[in-house]
Amino acid sequence: MEWITDKWDIVVQLYPFMLKGLWLTFQISIIAITIGSLIGFVLGVAKTTGFRVLNGVINLYLHLLRGSPYLVQLYIVYFVLPATGIAWLSFDSYAAAIVSLSLYTSSYVTEIVASAINAVPKGQAEAARSVGMTRAQTYRHIVIPQALKLTIPPMASIYVIVIKSTAVLSVIGISELTRQGEVAIMRMPGDIMFIYSLIALFYFVYCYPMLRLSKWAEGKFGSTGGVDT
Repeated sequence: MEWITDKWDIVVQLYPFMLKGLWLTFQISIIAITIGSLIGFVLGVAKTTGFRVLNGVINLYLHLLRGSPYLVQLYIVYFVLPATGIAWLSFDSYAAAIVSLSLYTSSYVTEIVASAINAVPKGQAEAARSVGMTRAQTYRHIVIPQALKLTIPPMASIYVIVIKSTAVLSVIGISELTRQGEVAIMRMPGDIMFIYSLIALFYFVYCYPMLRLSKWAEGKFGSTGGVDT
């Protein structure tokens, strides 16, 4: 009983700080997911247009981002780019977090969108062209509406990965959920396991609805056959 009372006192003390960290995690992840999804959608569509040079540039972009750890990308955006002396590349920690996480998100969304577009039966596009639709009209009215439904299940899974990746932001001083927990551990070094469990619980509360959405969407709309993450 004394143990429960002691741990409850810790929860009461840390709750305002953990909630503040969760709110910052929510802000950064939602902004990054929105921007990254928009960039990824545009690049995903462009990747299926068949222009060889454009495909080469997009593939290079994807290989660089997906082939390197997110932590390295964060360091490059926060430490390396400002060192170039170019004013608009000098990011504070908050901006660096959003920029790096948006680019990271876009690399996965690009592949999901491109895979979904390629999964739409080509006969439908050919039929649309045969009745006089332009290529742009075919994409807009036939291909993309069907492809968007196919992106929902894998996209939800990627968003969960992005949310969990915000834990890395503590290394550049962002006071998100993990950083708040680390500060609490410095104050209460005897409760490391309990505080990390509390951090995990907060992440679970945030991520669980997205995981449920992913399951529901997979049953409702099917999938593109899986995207490597």
